[in-house]
Amino acid sequence: MLEYRAYEQIERYLNGEMAIEEQQAFEALLHTDVRLSEQVREHKQLLNSLQKYGKRQSLKQQLQNIHTEMEAETIEATPSGWKVFWNRHKQTVAVAASVSMLSVFGTLWSVQQLKTPVQQQTARYVELRREVERLKKTQTAIINGINDASKPIPRAAAFSGTGFAISADGYLVTSSHVVEGADSIMIENKSGLKYKVSEVYRDEIHDLSILKISDPAFSGFGKLPYTFKTNESDLGEKVFTLGYPREDIVFGEGSLSSGSGFEGDTTAYQISIPLNPGNSGGPLLDDKGNLIGVISGKQAGQEGAAFAVKSAYLLQMIHELPASTTMAPMSLPKHNSLLGNTRPQQLKKLKDYVFVVKVYN
Repeated sequence: MLEYRAYEQIERYLNGEMAIEEQQAFEALLHTDVRLSEQVREHKQLLNSLQKYGKRQSLKQQLQNIHTEMEAETIEATPSGWKVFWNRHKQTVAVAASVSMLSVFGTLWSVQQLKTPVQQQTARYVELRREVERLKKTQTAIINGINDASKPIPRAAAFSGTGFAISADGYLVTSSHVVEGADSIMIENKSGLKYKVSEVYRDEIHDLSILKISDPAFSGFGKLPYTFKTNESDLGEKVFTLGYPREDIVFGEGSLSSGSGFEGDTTAYQISIPLNPGNSGGPLLDDKGNLIGVISGKQAGQEGAAFAVKSAYLLQMIHELPASTTMAPMSLPKHNSLLGNTRPQQLKKLKDYVFVVKVYN
């Protein structure tokens, strides 16, 4: 029932049937509710498709009517007969032909528009998972190529990506492609702490996975130094990340380039930070040390054009987890101890909660 009311409200908004006050309140809600914003975008696309379909059906009926009328006409096979027929119907035929050509070109344009995001996705947007998969395959090939039968073949531990803590009781988040196909998963931080973890929830659409430390030696993270930012960050804000594009932890800094991700994705930000495969799943923080996103992908051919899933969506997903799984509610951080510190001080506090994720196949 709530879902129906939400779509009814979306349709009234798109049709311009809301009063000014209601419209302003609804638009304010769109800025805070990522899922509702995504539903509005999808519903708008659906309505546009239905309108185009209706126009094509109307054109088809017009042409059918003309065809029926032409068959009913008794036309003498003489030049004068054809001339009379042409004079009588030339305007209708000309309009029908014009509409037909416009429809054909419109249909071709629509098909091209549907293909364009896929082509652009392939040509310009490189998800970090592709580079990660190449690393995994290369490492597996090297191990399988060992010919010395006297030595045991080591188990492949793929240097996959980054993850970070989201609760004091052992929950972490990373990109779902990082742990895809894993038999077992280990995490390790700069201090040398190593834990075995298991995947407890996956959202492949937004490329997020929730991990849980399953090591009996783990006693808790204590207080996490950062908190989730729930409202939208501003264009041009300074942002930074920590991750493991190589064996050592690496700091990256830049600014928020756009409030939407690739091809206008409202669940993501675009950022001006150069990224490498191991950065996948790393935290994105603002200048004050608030967590604003999770690193996800980059744009091919444009150095520093990268993307991160917004923390508002991650937080919404976390709140919905107990209802869809057997997980207990997480103990989320409530105090930001990074605020007011210099960047080196922020990094010293942050690095113990950022982990390299190693996948064993």
